[in-house]
Amino acid sequence: MSQKSQKKMQFEVQENETIDACLTRMKQQGYVPIRRLEKPIFQEIKKGNETIYEPIGRQIVFEGRLNE
Repeated sequence: MSQKSQKKMQFEVQENETIDACLTRMKQQGYVPIRRLEKPIFQEIKKGNETIYEPIGRQIVFEGRLNE
């Protein structure tokens, strides 16, 4: 059962890591990318009574499937 739960795994592109380096890390662990997810990262700025959300970056996550 534990083997089945590891068929899919998520790999986050770390800070100071390129997308290519993340994909290489996936391949070394025996996974093939099947999906890419991007999530924006926002910063909350308060100006008086108003709250503004400003994008400051993004988080990239690859979903990988075990290469059998």
